[in-house]
Amino acid sequence: MTFFVDVTVRGYELDTQGHLNQAVYLQYAEHARWELLREAGLAQEKLLAEGIGPVQLEVTVKYLRELRGGDRVRVSCELFHGEGKTFEIRQRILKEDSTVAAEISGVGGILDLTARRLVTDPAGRFAALATKPELLGIRTG
Repeated sequence: MTFFVDVTVRGYELDTQGHLNQAVYLQYAEHARWELLREAGLAQEKLLAEGIGPVQLEVTVKYLRELRGGDRVRVSCELFHGEGKTFEIRQRILKEDSTVAAEISGVGGILDLTARRLVTDPAGRFAALATKPELLGIRTG
């Protein structure tokens, strides 16, 4: 299931050429990931109370089209779980005409904040805590 969040490019996010600063693409991606977790019932406060937190272990950005001030974009986020301590994250930043401005892929995990180690079964941990685990790419039942 693909989750989306809409964002408008703000003037203070632009570089000297008038393009969206490269680091802001990562901020948009991070915003979408946190909104996905919140929508799935995993607000930051809940995760902290459980002693865990999501971590980004690897990220790759492909910049495909420029974004300028005032552009409205849709940021997608999908999680893909396999075996092991990590999961794949795929994201796209789409312009209003559906042109892909950037593709962001990465590897994530869930950090045990006390042990400072990755949780062994992130899909299982998310499923146990989320109110809508299907948003996180987790099939239950």
